[in-house]
Amino acid sequence: MVFKKMMRAFGVGGPSVDTVLTNPNTRPGLALDGQVNIVGGDHDVVIEHVALGLVTRVETESGDSEYNSTVEFHRVPVAGSFALAAGERRQIPFSFPIPWETPITDVYGQRLHGMTMGLRTELAVAKAVDKGDLDPIAVHPLPAQERILDAFNRLGFRFKNADLERGRIHGVHQTLPFYQEIEFWPAPQYANGINEVEVTFVTDPHGVDVILEFDKRGGFFVPGQDSYGRFRVDHASVDSTDWTAVVDGWVRQASDRYASFRTSHGYGPGMPGVHPGMHRGRGMGAGGVVAGAAGGLLGGMMLGAAMDDMFDGGDGGDFGDFGE
Repeated sequence: MVFKKMMRAFGVGGPSVDTVLTNPNTRPGLALDGQVNIVGGDHDVVIEHVALGLVTRVETESGDSEYNSTVEFHRVPVAGSFALAAGERRQIPFSFPIPWETPITDVYGQRLHGMTMGLRTELAVAKAVDKGDLDPIAVHPLPAQERILDAFNRLGFRFKNADLERGRIHGVHQTLPFYQEIEFWPAPQYANGINEVEVTFVTDPHGVDVILEFDKRGGFFVPGQDSYGRFRVDHASVDSTDWTAVVDGWVRQASDRYASFRTSHGYGPGMPGVHPGMHRGRGMGAGGVVAGAAGGLLGGMMLGAAMDDMFDGGDGGDFGDFGE
């Protein structure tokens, strides 16, 4: 009897949980619909709660070192306490809202290499180890995000990689503790002055804050500098805008400001950006991403396979291969 109680405490013979998504594809601001299926084990139990959470891989910076960890950044309870008899089956439907700032995982139907996002189900069983289930999801860009990324591609910028950085961007309202950076190699017409460009989207129901960070090339006597630009895009203006011209203007504006600064001041410890006082708070960071997509923004890049052991804890947390 003591042995059975001990085994039950470790979840042996307990209930199982399986979450089925109606569609694993979504966008920021939308919702994931599905159903949590629970099957009782070989003995009666009390379920304390059922909750769903969005989780992703985080690259954390600590001093000069970095390490990976898993972060749950949005959590929604779907059921409270209830008794579950041995062998009983129960279904719990849900509609899980996706935060507006959720990072992009897929562009043009292709998974960003290294980018992981999952919906984790937690089944808390009284006096036993929590059961869990993990389902991969795909977060596609909103129209404004997609048009801007495509404009960089049309201008000749080449995708480099992307990652998540834990921290805050000065002057920008954020609800999540991190932001996504999408990095590009410069187009030929900008290559003399720019090493790379990092694009960050901070989205809300009304529009998108677009933050650009330019890594500037230095000279023989002039060190390289970073400059920043911040621009606001309304969702309603997406289809009535020439995004190639707009993005070209953004990049040239930052380049002109930098050239003017170097001419009048030489070199110095700081570089004023398009939006004065812009500063990215970097304490910890999140998972690196490198991507490829056919025929568009990420054309020609190699797709990679997601790691099977991406998340710790929970049953069924295998993301499998996303192809090469």
